[in-house]
Amino acid sequence: MPNFKILSTGLVAIALSLATGCTPTAQQDQNTSETPSAQPVQTTESPSQTVSPTASGQNTLSSSDRQFMNEAAQGGLAEVQLGQLASQRGASNAVKQFAQRMVQDHTQVNNQLKQLATQKGVTLPTSIDSTHQQVQQRLSKLSGTNFDREYMNEMLKDHEKDVSAFQTEAQQGQDPDVKALAAQALPTLQEHLQQARSIVNPGSSTSTPAPTSTP
Repeated sequence: MPNFKILSTGLVAIALSLATGCTPTAQQDQNTSETPSAQPVQTTESPSQTVSPTASGQNTLSSSDRQFMNEAAQGGLAEVQLGQLASQRGASNAVKQFAQRMVQDHTQVNNQLKQLATQKGVTLPTSIDSTHQQVQQRLSKLSGTNFDREYMNEMLKDHEKDVSAFQTEAQQGQDPDVKALAAQALPTLQEHLQQARSIVNPGSSTSTPAPTSTP
C-alpha cells in the first residue's frame, strides 16, 4: 500500500508538470500569430500622402492672360519683320523712320514678353502666323509709293487692334505682372497709332475714325 501511494503521487506530479509546460508554448504561438497582422495597415497609408503635392504645383495663369501674351508676341514678331522690310523698300523718309521705330520698340516689348513668359511657364510663338506671312509676301512684291501706302494701312489696322488689346488687358487682366506689362507698353503703342494716322492722313489726325463709322 505505501508503495502504491508513492507511485500515484509521482504520476500526478509528472502529469502536472507536463500540463504546465504545454501552456506557455500555446500562448507564444498565439502572440507570434497576432503580431504580423497589425503591420500591413501602416503600409497602405503612406502612398496616399505623396500624391497630393504633385497635383497642386501647377501654373495658375488664366486662359485670357495666356491668350493675350501669345497674341501680343505674335503681333510683335510681325511688326519687327514688316518693319525690317519697310526700312528697305519704303520710299518716303517718314515711312522708313516709322519702320525703324517699329523694329526698336517692338523688339523691346518682345524681350519683356519673353522674360515674363519664362516666369509664368508660357511658351510663346517664335514665328509669325499664316495671316502675317501672307501680308509679308504681298508687301514684298510692292515698291515705291504703292509699298508705302499698303504698309502704312497694315500698320494702322494692326495698331488699332494692339491698342485695344493692351488697353483691355491693362484694365481687366487677372495676373498683376501681365497687367503691368500691358499698361507699361500701352503709351508706346498709342504713339505708334497716332504716328501711323498722321502718315496715312497727313491733313488731320481726326479723319481716320470717320471711315470706320460708315456702314
